[in-house]
Amino acid sequence: MPFINDQLSHNNEQLDRRKYEQKAARASRFKFCPEQVIADLHERIVGQTTVLAAMKDMLFTLKADFGDKHRPLSVILLMGPTGVGKTEIVRVITESILGSPDKLCRIDMNTLAQEHYSAALTGSPPGYVGSKEGQTLFDLDKIKGSFSEPGIVLFDEIEKADQSVVRSLMNILDTGKLSLTSGLSEIDFSNTLIFMTTNLGAQEQAELHKKYAQGWRALLKRQAPSQKDCLDQALTMHFDPEFINRIDRILPFDYLEHGQLEALLDIELSKLNKRLRARNASISVDKKAREYLYLAYDTRYGARDIARLLRIELEPKLAQAMLYHPNKLEFVVSMDSGTLKVLDLKTELC
Repeated sequence: MPFINDQLSHNNEQLDRRKYEQKAARASRFKFCPEQVIADLHERIVGQTTVLAAMKDMLFTLKADFGDKHRPLSVILLMGPTGVGKTEIVRVITESILGSPDKLCRIDMNTLAQEHYSAALTGSPPGYVGSKEGQTLFDLDKIKGSFSEPGIVLFDEIEKADQSVVRSLMNILDTGKLSLTSGLSEIDFSNTLIFMTTNLGAQEQAELHKKYAQGWRALLKRQAPSQKDCLDQALTMHFDPEFINRIDRILPFDYLEHGQLEALLDIELSKLNKRLRARNASISVDKKAREYLYLAYDTRYGARDIARLLRIELEPKLAQAMLYHPNKLEFVVSMDSGTLKVLDLKTELC
C-alpha cells in the first residue's frame, strides 16, 4: 500500500516538525544521538583515530543544526587505500542514523567513466530519449531525507568517473541544488550528507614509504614525504581546484597494521555469526586458527582480505559441517596439519 505508507511518513514528519517548534529554540530537529553513532563507529572501524575524531566533530555540528541552509549538510572526501573502511564508515553512519545501511544512496562512480555518462546524473538533454521524464541515478527519497533525518549520499571511487561527470556535481556541493538538463525540475541536497571516496595517492604513498624504508635513505634516516603532501599532490593533479574548494573535510585513512588484525578478525567473525544466528548456529575460532588467518593476511588489501579469507578458507567447510550435521548448533574452528577444521566441542565434523 504505497499511498498509505507515504501518508504515514508525511504525518510522522509533520508531527516531528510540530514537536520541534514547540520546544526551546535550541532543540535539534534531528533525532539521532551523536554519542551512539560515535560508539557504533568505534565498534566497527579499526584504527583511523583522526578520521573518527573528524566524524565526531561533524556529527555534533550536524546535530546542532545551525549550518548554511543553502548548502549540503556536509561534504566529506575520504581518501586512502582499499579495504581500510572508507565505504564502511559511511554504511555504519547510515545504519546508526537511519536504521539501515540500505537507506544510503550510493553512486558507483566507476560506472560513469565516459563523458556522456553525466546524463545519468543530470538527466538527458532536451530532445533526447527520457528528457521529459527527468530520469536520474539519484534516489530522490534517500537524498531528501525528512525533517528529523538527513539524507545520505555516497559517490564511491569518485576518481574513476569522467571529469565532466565530476564537474556536474559542483553545483550540488556549492548550492545544494542540481538542476536537471530538461529544465523541468531540480534535486535538493540541502538536507543531505555527501560523502565521496577515492584511492588517489594511496599507491604513490606506499611506494614512497617502501623506498625510504631501505637503502641509503634508510641508513641516513631520511624521512619520506608526509601523507598529507602525497594526497594533496594526487588531488590537485586529478581534480580542478574549484571542485576541491567545495569540499568541507578531506580525511586521509591510514593503512591497517598487523597489530590491528585481531580487531579486524573479530569484526568479520561477528558479521558471520550475525548471519549464522538466522540458522540458529554460531562459530568460534581457536588461537591456532586465528594465527593461520593472520599469517595469510595481506596489508595491501586491508579488511577485505580478512573477509575474503573467511569466504574461501572457512565458509565452505562450515557449510559442509552444517549440512551434514544439521542438529549441531555451535562450531569451533581449529587447525590440523596446516588445515582449517570445523569441529563441535568433541567431534571433528569437516
